Amino acid sequence: MKTSVKAMAATVVASSVPFHIMASKPKLSETILGHGDFKYRLEREWGNLNPKTFPVKNCHEMVMDKKGRLFMLTDHVKNNMLIYDISGKLLDNWTLKLPGAHGLTLHNEGGTEYLYITDPNLGKVLKSTLSGKVVKEFEHPHKNGAYKSHMNFRPTETAVGPNGDIYIADGYGSQFILQYDTKGNFIRKFGGDSFLQEAKFKQAHGVAIDTRDPNNLTLICSARIKNSFKRFSLEGEYIETYYLPGAYVSRPVIDGDNLYSGVCFGMEKGDYNMKMNLGFVTILDKDNKVVSNPGGTKPKYKNGKLKLMYQDEPIFKHCHDVCVDNDKNLYVCQWNAGGVYPYKLHRV
Repeated sequence: MKTSVKAMAATVVASSVPFHIMASKPKLSETILGHGDFKYRLEREWGNLNPKTFPVKNCHEMVMDKKGRLFMLTDHVKNNMLIYDISGKLLDNWTLKLPGAHGLTLHNEGGTEYLYITDPNLGKVLKSTLSGKVVKEFEHPHKNGAYKSHMNFRPTETAVGPNGDIYIADGYGSQFILQYDTKGNFIRKFGGDSFLQEAKFKQAHGVAIDTRDPNNLTLICSARIKNSFKRFSLEGEYIETYYLPGAYVSRPVIDGDNLYSGVCFGMEKGDYNMKMNLGFVTILDKDNKVVSNPGGTKPKYKNGKLKLMYQDEPIFKHCHDVCVDNDKNLYVCQWNAGGVYPYKLHRV
């Protein structure tokens, strides 16, 4: 009888609260993720949709347009693009029927925003409107003399320079960064495949324009298997490497003075081999020092050298990308994570 009274009371209280308020309240974890000034509460259900209607295979990358809409790229041919607002409400979706949609870059060209999409499965790089209309496709680099006909081309990411030059990271192919002008004419390539040479890559997974020093714009590139980010000039000259022991990083994401990246694979203590299901997020400051690892161990330096970093909380499986909103909240996309939708990390 007491139970019945409590249940009735709870029903009365619940019915007095408007439904839209109840439904919009995020379910935040009590666990604080991250370190220092970069700490977060997790909202796992933020991007959840009906998987029968809006299925995802892998949530690869996400960008935010000038209206504050979040464009999330998947490799499910039914939903290459899911468009959210910051509350997790689905605004729209469309597809280009790309089976390996992987890299997503947003670029503002004279007030009009465009998306650059890579598909390493098809060896394609496309430029589209925000509504999914393709306006340009880059040809295979062997057609313009950049590659020999036998060379593999499996592009993973793009970046657009201040003069409109396009940089394509061939991260699953021949490990070069290829540079084109605004009309799509090939300029040069740099990098290449080598584990030992500093100016070359093992899995050139990502590329971005580093705007943290506005007087000296450079390229920051992922060398995932080398646990590194590598810096180049806009003309492809190698400058330096930032070694992140234990972190098999995805693309670099620049926001303000910080660099964010999803760590897709990790290591276990005492085992220096790449391991599955050990992802976390890493955050670097303007001096390229790691300041926080949401889901990972606290970054520690000894004699100026970064110690090995590991997954600390089993929150993530494989972090493939991080998107930062205007309030510095993070949205984390995952690869090979059982078809989960993006998680939101609320900045505290």
